[in-house]
Amino acid sequence: MNNACDYIEMKIPAQPEYVGVVRLTVSGIANRMGYSYDEIEDIKIAVSEACTNAVTHAYKGKENGQITIGCRAYEDRLEVMVLDNGKSFNLEQVSEQVGPVDKSTSVEQLSEGGLGLFLIESLMDEVKISSDAGVVVVMTKLLHKDEVEQNVDRVSPST
Repeated sequence: MNNACDYIEMKIPAQPEYVGVVRLTVSGIANRMGYSYDEIEDIKIAVSEACTNAVTHAYKGKENGQITIGCRAYEDRLEVMVLDNGKSFNLEQVSEQVGPVDKSTSVEQLSEGGLGLFLIESLMDEVKISSDAGVVVVMTKLLHKDEVEQNVDRVSPST
């Protein structure tokens, strides 16, 4: 597996009207990588939910909040990180600090936006979260290019 990746980072004001900008950007990245329409829709919904949770809960309506979105495009997967304190982050440090969503935790025990985390988890292949300094949600969607590319050269027999 190739560990090289392209990294794209955006900072947006923590306001609902900017969530669509993130959706479009992530959709464009996923499309360029070769994800299917349905996979791109899943990614867009998951990323929107993570951003909306940050907008709604992280800053409690304060005007000066910022959200940082980082996308790592690997050959075989897309990782999208949503960080609600707006600071740039050390990729390796964030990767070490996040942990998987605990499926045994009841909905009532989850932090605000907890239902959104279950939605995100159902749409993505892996979800990790950390709340050490703000909240970081790391979502991974695997890319199954080989399965698609196998059929590219196949020719249907004529009847």
